[in-house]
Amino acid sequence: MTRSLSVLRRVALLSAMTTGGAVLLTGTLVPNAQAQAFPVKPLRLILPFPPGGPTDMLGRSVGAKLSEQVGQPVTVDNRPGAGGNLGLEVASKAPADGYTMVLSSPLISISPSLYAKLNYDPMKDLAPISMLAVIQNILIVHPSVPAKTLGDLVKIARANPGRLNYSSGGVGTTGHLAAELLNSLMKIRTVHVPYKGSGQALVGLMSGETDMLIMAAAVAAPQVTAGKVKGIALLSEKRVPNLPNVPTAAESGVQGFEVPIWYGMLAPSGTPRELIGRLNAEIVKALASPDLRDKLATSGIESRTSTPEQFAEFIRSEAVRYGKVIRDAGIKGE
Repeated sequence: MTRSLSVLRRVALLSAMTTGGAVLLTGTLVPNAQAQAFPVKPLRLILPFPPGGPTDMLGRSVGAKLSEQVGQPVTVDNRPGAGGNLGLEVASKAPADGYTMVLSSPLISISPSLYAKLNYDPMKDLAPISMLAVIQNILIVHPSVPAKTLGDLVKIARANPGRLNYSSGGVGTTGHLAAELLNSLMKIRTVHVPYKGSGQALVGLMSGETDMLIMAAAVAAPQVTAGKVKGIALLSEKRVPNLPNVPTAAESGVQGFEVPIWYGMLAPSGTPRELIGRLNAEIVKALASPDLRDKLATSGIESRTSTPEQFAEFIRSEAVRYGKVIRDAGIKGE
């Protein structure tokens, strides 16, 4: 009898272990199966800016490649407004099922310090998937400004506080904050003249309304080559192929003045980790494809991917950097 009870206990224990193992195995396989089957319907890609700009071009190009890879349409949804925050807010409130993504610029790192109140929390309500790309910025000046180098420009600004002004595409844009970062780094004072978009800011510079401007190097390159503006320094780690004679800020003696326009993809917070991983893998694959990489490169867009964790840390570090610039300059969002 004792032996029978012992055998029964062993059988019961084995049964329990087997059942538990099955539960654990099922818990492991279900999410993986979900990720493998994903997607089974069209995906939605929210773009926080109007059609026609670099965000739109990048988003549509990546979306088309993703659609090709996963076998489902990627529907582009332009949601401009509130300086780009409307699109991020809409994405943050979407179902966390892996079928909604949003493409963000440095906006997600800038907004928490720029605006007193947002209808979403950029750091909590959105889950990073991957970086996508960077566009290098350049500091250009009107031909009448007697500066050939960044060092020359700093000397002129120091000798004439408040005399030089700079145009930008608007309050809180990367070009605006980059110029204020230069003011902070070099202890100089230049005056901000905001325009409605970087295109108008460039027109303002070329017409002589302003003295200098920080904008995308690819857009400024034709004007630099034509001699309509002077290329002073690239705000990047290295020189760019279409402007080989323009040095970087570091080469010009100004450290810590690397300010690219970067882009990354995010999903609503709460999206299952397995689906974030699947989306990350598809994005990395898409941007590694020669056809998409070359298409972006012709527009001055450099492909650059990351893990979700790396992108999350990058967003936080950029928020710290931009937050200091915004506080020091007393900038308020409009």
